Amino acid sequence: MPLPPDLRLTQSSLQDYTDCKRRFQLRYLDRLVWPALESEPALIHERYMHLGAQFHQLVQQHQLGLPVERLTRLVTDLDLTRWWENYLAHAPANLPAKRLTETVLTASLTGSRILAKYDLLAVAPGRAVIVDWKTSQPGAKRPRRDTLLNRLQTRVYRYLLVAAGAHLNGGTPFQPEQVEMIYWFAEHPDQPYHFPYTSAQYRADHEYLSTLIAEIAGEYNRQTLGPLSFPLTPDEKRCAYCPYRSLCDRGTRAGDLDDWDTDLDEPTALDFTLEQIAEIEF
Repeated sequence: MPLPPDLRLTQSSLQDYTDCKRRFQLRYLDRLVWPALESEPALIHERYMHLGAQFHQLVQQHQLGLPVERLTRLVTDLDLTRWWENYLAHAPANLPAKRLTETVLTASLTGSRILAKYDLLAVAPGRAVIVDWKTSQPGAKRPRRDTLLNRLQTRVYRYLLVAAGAHLNGGTPFQPEQVEMIYWFAEHPDQPYHFPYTSAQYRADHEYLSTLIAEIAGEYNRQTLGPLSFPLTPDEKRCAYCPYRSLCDRGTRAGDLDDWDTDLDEPTALDFTLEQIAEIEF
């Protein structure tokens, strides 16, 4: 039996599955809302979530052509002002001229829909650059390069652009070697990470994602005769930042945002994802 037809797999949901199968079940299959804080202090956590969303909106509007002066007048918060000034001074250079913001690509893989929403796609015939804007609390360290390389976001975003982006290249699919992904950090504006792509990586991503989705479907099918009970993660330090920790008897107190290890993951609410959208299907 396939996965539920209304389940749309994203980098976020697939990362949840690899981090903790039970969290994937609770969030995406049971669709359970559990009223627990993800990190402490809650007000600071909420503030930087809000500022991150504002920053993404500012950059989106700038990439769509709104004047800098007009957008700058909208910025009043000191942290947001710093991020905005960092962006204006250190945004990725030499990008293709055609800019697409908040673009969604989706494709079918092993009977399920997999999709991605891109902060920025810069495209030209024979070249495509993915830019993802990352915000964080002041003083937060950058994730390690090898950590980001293996994140589902990096694998899904580059893979889908090759698999489902032909309409952005005059009807011809991009070759993997024509695709690059850039992570730009508002707190480290002059230290972006660049991830070019290769045909070998594309083939490996296709195999990995196909196997991962088949594994999820297999786990789901094994449990259809009774209540779902996907396995808990063995890495309990992740649980401090999961809203389901009390439900799973993995503690009640939220982890401290200052202690969060950015090599692991961002608290899920800080991960700007898309779960219910109008699809562009290929």
